Amino acid sequence: MTAPETPATLGPDYFDAMYQAAPDPWGFEDRWYEQRKYAISLALLPDQRYHSAFEPGCSVGVLTAMLARRCDRLLSCDVAAGAVRAAAQRTRDLPHVLVQRRQIPRQWPAGRFDLIVFSEILYYFADRDLEQVLAYGVRALRPGGTLLAVHWRHPVTEYPRSGDDAHRALAACPGLARLVSHDEEDFLAEIYRRTDGQPVSVARATGLV
Repeated sequence: MTAPETPATLGPDYFDAMYQAAPDPWGFEDRWYEQRKYAISLALLPDQRYHSAFEPGCSVGVLTAMLARRCDRLLSCDVAAGAVRAAAQRTRDLPHVLVQRRQIPRQWPAGRFDLIVFSEILYYFADRDLEQVLAYGVRALRPGGTLLAVHWRHPVTEYPRSGDDAHRALAACPGLARLVSHDEEDFLAEIYRRTDGQPVSVARATGLV
């Protein structure tokens, strides 16, 4: 017997409705919870600087602007028109940041990256779409590249899966090795390296040991 698939991937209509109801529906701009989560997420990144980064599901661009300080080039995207407008406005003075409207995984960008950020996005995908997103992500990472995943852990009725379930799927991806895991009640943040072996610690990479 075939196991039942999770509910359908949440589509553009869901997110457009969210941004029509409120310009920042998840409170990314002003909640201390979000500010702290972003600070922790950025602190987990093992490299001081990244050449080329991709951030799908950028929402209104709060994390985008923070990531831009660590990247030479940053491509960010969202499926919702309102989110794309807000993120583009927030980063308008950052010429190395490009914000586009894309539906992932169908419109996954060409090219390779040394940083990919899955922040509060993977639980929106049904099984087959999640499998494709993760496969694209692994293939798009350069050898030694960094993948950051961070997700809310509490249940949300309309989401196809939980944050923990999304991270379990990520942990099973071949070609990735986990370097860091930050685990607390509200969210899980993890760093993976694109490598077939054991990832090198920051101290070893920088010659401290």
